[in-house]
Formats: sequence, C-alpha cells, structure tokens
Amino acid sequence: MQVVVDDLLINYSRQGKGRVVVILHGWGDNSKSWLGLSKSLSKKFDVIIPDLPGFGGSQLPTSAWGLNDYGVFVSNFLNKINAQGVYCVIGHSNGGAIAIRSVAQKIIITDKLVLLSSAGIRGESKGRLKVLRYAAKTGKLLTSPLPESSKNKLRAKAYKTIGSDMFVAENLQETFKRIVTDDVRSDAKMINLPTLIVYGENDQQTPLRFGEIFHELIAHSSLEVLTETGHFLQLDRPKEVEEAIEGFIE
Repeated sequence: MQVVVDDLLINYSRQGKGRVVVILHGWGDNSKSWLGLSKSLSKKFDVIIPDLPGFGGSQLPTSAWGLNDYGVFVSNFLNKINAQGVYCVIGHSNGGAIAIRSVAQKIIITDKLVLLSSAGIRGESKGRLKVLRYAAKTGKLLTSPLPESSKNKLRAKAYKTIGSDMFVAENLQETFKRIVTDDVRSDAKMINLPTLIVYGENDQQTPLRFGEIFHELIAHSSLEVLTETGHFLQLDRPKEVEEAIEGFIE
C-alpha cells in the first residue's frame, strides 16, 4: 500500500485487526524482511510496517534527517492512515533508536515497547566513526574522474572493508552522519513503560552490551539474549523472536 505523508510517497504494509502494533525497520532494511513477524502478529493485532523515507519503496527525504525527524514522520504517517491508539512499537537497530527517542520525547505514544538489536549508543568506536566520515568525504574525490560503474564498484569495496552501512543507502549519507552521532541513552532513562529488549549473542553491529546498557537505563524492562544469533534476529531465529514478542505484548 502507498500513501503521501509530508509530500513523500510512502510504501507500507498493514495486516490484521485489533490493537495497533508498529514495526520500525533498521538502516538499509525495509518492511519486506518483517512480513513473517507481521503475519504471525496479525492474527491478533493490526500490524503496520512503513518503509521509512529513503528505504524500500518510500521516497527520499528532501534534506538530511535525524532521529527526531523520523519520529515526527512516523507520528504523521500513523495519523494519515488513521491508526489510532498505538499499543506497541517494535524497533530494530536504527528503528530501535528512533523508537527510544520518539517514546521518550512523547512524539509517539504507546503502551509497550520492544527493542530488537537496538542502536543508539554512540561514542564507543570514535576511531571507526572518523574513518567512516573520512571515507564518505574523500571517496567521491578519489573516484570523481572514473566512469560511474567504476566509482560504484570502488565505493562498495571501500565501504564493505570498513563495515559501513552508508553504501546501503548512498543518497542518505548526510542523514547517516547525523544519526550515528546521536546518542539516546539520556532518552532511555526517561522511558517508564513495559519494555522488552532482545539481542543476539553474536551481534557485531549492535553488540549485546548495548542491550545490557539499555536494560539498566529503562525501568520496567526485561532483557532476552538469543544464543548463536547475529544482528538480524527476525531472520536468524524467527520462531524465538515471534514467541518472545507475542508473549510480551499479549
């Protein structure tokens, strides 16, 4: 389905009936990788998954966005499709950081919160962040004389080498830079509602210690760890993720 929100054409999935559950995907992801969880939850809930602006089938923002901008967008999007009374917000990776900021600042009002491999803890790898910014800045200069196909191959190789998500959404580099410097730990302290936190034991992108930190900061939170699991919990261990979330929100 599609709808125009804030002058952007937005693609989204909506399944089921009942109390509203919103899923916010991570950086470089889209609603498609969450359709399995949506199908399971839709037996009892109205499950809504937008492709956040710049990802999937949704248009790019016209300027560089931060976490607050994405939160305001989600609120406007839900109003536009007449999704009243959000019962639970589920955020994965960067979607988790958006959820934490939005719930803490009351941009989005919900009864429950689920954080899956949530991002939002910054400053622990300052050296790597400097490398990412340098690569983004100089990469264009170094490849500018080359044909476009050669530029893309070289950039892809460089970003893969340093582990950057920037190449996944190359047109959102300025947005990426804003987001990866925005720490949500102070927001997490403000959250005072039932929260389920789930992390993979072998997650290299948002390591388990992030989950432990959020668990300490968020009152009324519980932490579950999935062994032998990486960053994309919903793909690595779909049944366990579904059971954990269903048990929590029911």
